[in-house]
Amino acid sequence: MTKLDRILSQLNQPQQEAVTYHQGPLLILAGAGSGKTRALTHRTAYLIQKHGIDIREILLVTFTNRAAHEMKERLIELLGSEKSPFTGTFHSFCARILRREGKRLGIPPDFLIFDERDQLETVKHAFIELDISSKKFSPASVLNSISQAKNEMIGSGEYVQFAQGPFQKAVSQIFPIYQKLLKKYRALDFDDLLFETVRLFLREKSVLGYYQERYCHLLIDEYQDTNQAQYQLSRLLAGRWRNLCVVGDCSQSIYSWRGANFRNVLNLKSDFPELKTINLEQNYRSTKTILQAANQVISRNTSHPILNLWTENEAGDKISRHEADNELEEALFVVEKIRSQLRENSLLSLSDFAVLYRTNAQSRTIEEALLRAGISYLLIGGTRFYERKEIKDCLAWLRLVLNPADLISYQRVQKLGKRRLDRFYDLLEETKVKELSTLEILDQILQATHYLELYHKKNEEDLARLENIKELRSVATQFPELVEFLENVALVQQDSLPANKSGQGKKTAKQKPAAVNLMTIHAAKGSEFDFVFLIGLEEGLFPHSRSLLEKEELEEERRLCYVGLTRAKQKLYLTHTRRRLIFGQRSNSVPSRFINDINPDLIEDETSEFDRIRQELD
Repeated sequence: MTKLDRILSQLNQPQQEAVTYHQGPLLILAGAGSGKTRALTHRTAYLIQKHGIDIREILLVTFTNRAAHEMKERLIELLGSEKSPFTGTFHSFCARILRREGKRLGIPPDFLIFDERDQLETVKHAFIELDISSKKFSPASVLNSISQAKNEMIGSGEYVQFAQGPFQKAVSQIFPIYQKLLKKYRALDFDDLLFETVRLFLREKSVLGYYQERYCHLLIDEYQDTNQAQYQLSRLLAGRWRNLCVVGDCSQSIYSWRGANFRNVLNLKSDFPELKTINLEQNYRSTKTILQAANQVISRNTSHPILNLWTENEAGDKISRHEADNELEEALFVVEKIRSQLRENSLLSLSDFAVLYRTNAQSRTIEEALLRAGISYLLIGGTRFYERKEIKDCLAWLRLVLNPADLISYQRVQKLGKRRLDRFYDLLEETKVKELSTLEILDQILQATHYLELYHKKNEEDLARLENIKELRSVATQFPELVEFLENVALVQQDSLPANKSGQGKKTAKQKPAAVNLMTIHAAKGSEFDFVFLIGLEEGLFPHSRSLLEKEELEEERRLCYVGLTRAKQKLYLTHTRRRLIFGQRSNSVPSRFINDINPDLIEDETSEFDRIRQELD
């Protein structure tokens, strides 16, 4: 078999069409599990083998180092050579250019790249220089606003034109000082890598011309996730040869809060009128049942193209729906189903299971249920609930109420500011705090210390922290006595099992420890699992309450649900509760509209059967 035969073999007809399309702009709309990475890498190999394109003339760009590494490995295998085109992230490509050409903008070739912690410290230095209190504005929120501005190609000098309200006006003061400090430190942040490269290309036409001439083929993965800076960068680079090939799926655009804009996919037609579009709709991952459900959910969106995924896979099991009485019963259902599947199939591993949720705060009940059952779990892209910074801060306040001699807790809250600490001790003197319930104590501390003001409600990460604190209130309602509350927390922390310590799972082929995967749906994008539990499908939780009044935000929630559904290969479970203790309050729940979007014929209700089993166990 020749190399060309190897490249084209095992490709379906649309994939072959995408791979062999020679010149001109190409949009590959690739649905979930449709083999987009294969199409992109095989197209690259085909250009080299069939058309003799020099590997130095091809640029292959993606969003994560993991994806870049996977594509490079596939190319090496296809080409039978260790040499391959540049395959990397937008940021790594831009860093390479700026090291070579950045001196034209006053950027030294040995510049440092500041990570998020470095950036935050630099923002804090700007606060000090301007004599702005970090108690008034959150440094993390300011940094987030600066990042968003750079992603939209708005510089420190222009930001003031758009600033509205006290917060943005403060940012307009801090932004230039932050940039001045970065220059002083001979450093760039990650957003600067993109921002400054675009600025370089716009200002230095000879530099742009060189890179336009050099890269006659530009291939970009996950185009629906590009921000304005990345969009401009790709459009500029493709300006000479117009051989831009992008792969994307608007239905999987779920990162608008990071600046991603799926409309960049739609705008390609106006930028490149000769654009060729090829749809990859055959799914190789999921059962027919799962795909039908996913199609029914996403088809309600109207602002972007919808691919109609299909598969030659079998119909598979129906989707299981379970309505639990509360969040504890929901977690118990997950645990019992994992156990029963493992009993029925000895070839399964814990790693074959994933529990997906809309908010980080939902992980707590699942974590505790798995710990009680002695089942190992792996928290992907997150920190265990009681180890999260904001939770540890709140626990430190509460420990000091019980034991004022707790030096470790004192040192922790001391770092939150002298004024907060003084207010805390004033509260202890003025109120008989120990006579209150745990929830009342926590609420009074949060109010007296103004702790919640550390977090900005327009910052996605800060909102997650606030939701975690509200979830801690839920725990507090279950343990009114402070001693019992802190004892429970300590026991849960003590019981935390590193992956595979429980001995309930075997290692996978790649020797990864066997553990149930826990993650937000955002973190699950790009992954797939045999068994998926999509939990908390209730109005106000998923879709999230913040999205219910805005069509664009509601459509993104629906895309998020679509991503969650299409992570499942064999079996999908959807769970919700009749009543949920959420953020410290018990309230009745309404099933998510996303469940109602699915044809009932595709769903089997396991509620009554599970309730019967529970009664027998009790």
